[in-house]
Amino acid sequence: MGSSTDPSSLPSASSPNLTLTQATASERERIWSLTHRQWGGVLSHEQYVAREAYLRNVPLQKNGGITHWVLTDSTLAPDQRPILSSCDTYRKRAVSCTPSGVVTDGTAHGIGAVFTDPQYRGKGYASRMLKELGPVLRTWQTADGQEALFSVLYSDIGKSFYAKSGWAAFPSSHLAFPVVSTTPQTGSTDSVSATPIGYHEPAELCAADESLLRAALPRRAADKGATAVVALVPDLDSVLWHLMREDFIAKHVFGRTPTVKGAVYGEKEGARVWAVWTRAYYGEVGTLHFLRFVLEDEDAAEEDNARGVAAVVGVARAQAAEWRCREVQTWNPSPRLRALVERAGLGAEFVDRDSESIASLMWYGEGETRDVDWFYNEKFGWC
Repeated sequence: MGSSTDPSSLPSASSPNLTLTQATASERERIWSLTHRQWGGVLSHEQYVAREAYLRNVPLQKNGGITHWVLTDSTLAPDQRPILSSCDTYRKRAVSCTPSGVVTDGTAHGIGAVFTDPQYRGKGYASRMLKELGPVLRTWQTADGQEALFSVLYSDIGKSFYAKSGWAAFPSSHLAFPVVSTTPQTGSTDSVSATPIGYHEPAELCAADESLLRAALPRRAADKGATAVVALVPDLDSVLWHLMREDFIAKHVFGRTPTVKGAVYGEKEGARVWAVWTRAYYGEVGTLHFLRFVLEDEDAAEEDNARGVAAVVGVARAQAAEWRCREVQTWNPSPRLRALVERAGLGAEFVDRDSESIASLMWYGEGETRDVDWFYNEKFGWC
């Protein structure tokens, strides 16, 4: 079925002949060609297709880490069948914790690139694909017949569409820092410096962050009273996916790649303030996103942590200005981080998103998704 497909020949979204299956190599390239206009941003068609192929070899995606799905007609042969709707899923490490403190390691799946060719829209194909995908992911790529813990996606079309297929919308907010620093408030620590970091430091920082997560889970589960507290693990593979994706884009836009990937304040492990970030470009200017913003000791003196926050944000702002970003964002900041940002006088605006990048989750354990607490719900989990 080509671009001149007769609409009357399209199968119904309820047809038993429709199937959810994996795309072939040539079908992957067809999908990338179709999605370039929507998600290619500053990349040319050729650059965008090359980036998607390149990312299949980075740590998070290689060795089956990514699966390319299509909804299609089961009566037709691969490479001759219509791609009625498509999406990608990413296998990720995840943890959950019960109120009694039992921590479980498992698999989660991130869903991205949900797309329907304009000629096939309005037929219900994306909804059919998602309603089949949710149950499939429950046992997809899990070991010894175990079930996945959950799956997540980030909606750019509001909160209701994906909720109808089982992915409940969770809090989706961010702090937006202006790139040009505002006049510091009295007592601001904006002049304190942090140490920039590159590709080498995230290996140790991510390992430390995972240890912090595991220590915090039982406490949070006991306090929240939720069915479970769940989190994607902020491991090195997840961070590298963002950094390598950024480098590919920067190389084509600027002719060079950024060497500063974050900043750390303090030297003693367990008492540092640090962040890793990425720059995203969907137009001539971009946004610098904190992938993780970490207070290793949230109970430290407020003045000390405020100094660290101001120092890290200062490096991020300078990098944003150098790399043509209009804004710096950190997703779903904790109340503690928000208070420190205010104390440091950083001029950040709190934004509660209601239409773009809506964090959404489907829980595969006992109980209702709405009763689950999503911890570490930050930009590193986006895909």
